[in-house]
Amino acid sequence: MNLREIRILYGRELRSALRERTIVFNTILLPVFLYPVILWAMFTALTFIQGRNEGFTSRVALVAALPSPHPVLAESLRADANLSFWNGETTSAGGFVGISGDRAAIPVVDSAAAHALLRNRELDAVLLFTEPDGEAAALAGNFEARILFDRAIDRSRRARDRVSGRIDDYRAGWLAREAERMGLSEAEQVRFAVRQDDVSTGEDLGAFLLGQMISLFLVIMVALGCFVPSVDTTAGERERSTWETLMTVGAARRSVVVAKYLHVATLGILAGSLNVIALFISIGAVLRPLLSGVGAAADTISFQIPLAAWPMMIVGAVALALFFSAAMMILAAFARSFKDGQAMVQPVYWMVFLPLLLGSQTDATLTPALASIPVANVSMMIRDAVNGVFLWPLIAQTLAVTLGTIVLCLVSARAILGFEELMTGAYDGSFWRFLKDRAWRGRRAKA
Repeated sequence: MNLREIRILYGRELRSALRERTIVFNTILLPVFLYPVILWAMFTALTFIQGRNEGFTSRVALVAALPSPHPVLAESLRADANLSFWNGETTSAGGFVGISGDRAAIPVVDSAAAHALLRNRELDAVLLFTEPDGEAAALAGNFEARILFDRAIDRSRRARDRVSGRIDDYRAGWLAREAERMGLSEAEQVRFAVRQDDVSTGEDLGAFLLGQMISLFLVIMVALGCFVPSVDTTAGERERSTWETLMTVGAARRSVVVAKYLHVATLGILAGSLNVIALFISIGAVLRPLLSGVGAAADTISFQIPLAAWPMMIVGAVALALFFSAAMMILAAFARSFKDGQAMVQPVYWMVFLPLLLGSQTDATLTPALASIPVANVSMMIRDAVNGVFLWPLIAQTLAVTLGTIVLCLVSARAILGFEELMTGAYDGSFWRFLKDRAWRGRRAKA
């Protein structure tokens, strides 16, 4: 293997790639601008949806009279501008008509008609009050509220939350006043209490979000960075009729293949690195306002990657790029046009969803089983590292499995490229047809 030949051919491949708009866009521009745009769009969409959910008026029907000892509850429900109660009448199309005017009273409507409107989604919720059963009936003035809603409809769930919130606030105040009237101390009122204390810090929450996003998006962007160059440097060469010319240069065929392979892997690593940098820069500016109301920790959320995690991400990105480059070039080498190459490489590209399918549990870490699955093991290793978890025996297993997969791909590529009809473009078929033909020839030779 001539290193000088590889260096010259490698430089030629990189210069050719940087002249291609498609490669420059997918490898450099897309990672730089994709995540700020996606996160901004996500934040804008969530804010828009939240604003719409807060802005609409919930349509509610009262089918049983409010408890007479609780006029303040009726005032609280009437005072909520986000609640509109059905007056029992319908439009010409059979739709909802709310009460108007000073809303001096909430009308009690027919239960069957209200249920029909709820099923037709003309109503968002149905409210009724009943007498409590059992020991709860011993407390004078006690009541039971029942809310009927459609959990498949967001408007209906929102109406349920608004009505129950009003009732719960009133009921808590009323019970406190009743307990005080009976002379019960605060300790006697609270016989059993549950306290919740979040021990996570802003750094913990930021590391969790970074681990989830980087581990998945790094795999996607490395694969995307290898996708177009691997097709362009094989099928694209044939489509441009430059493959035959390249085969006539005064360099060993092995040097040509190695230079192409290193060129594709370099662009994959570049895409993954730019992805991590863009995500790291943009995630704080976009997600911090979105999470500001989650809790005390979110108010001081900090997106910091541990120093020890950077080597893991670099090693993971290199391993992924080497694997995707080898696997994609093997399949794309059988294509005669760029379009055919894209279709042939798709099976490898779909492997980027393995981390999503196998490592989606937020509380899971790398296991011996996951460490044996290519792509998913590297993604989980990176996520653990960002969260400060370093399981060194499993990390070694992950790298060994990935290295073994890369070696297997390279050995397969060397064996496949040894066939002259493939290198000259005379073979017309896919990778799977090639394997089938060779297996059939092998059986015929033995026979």
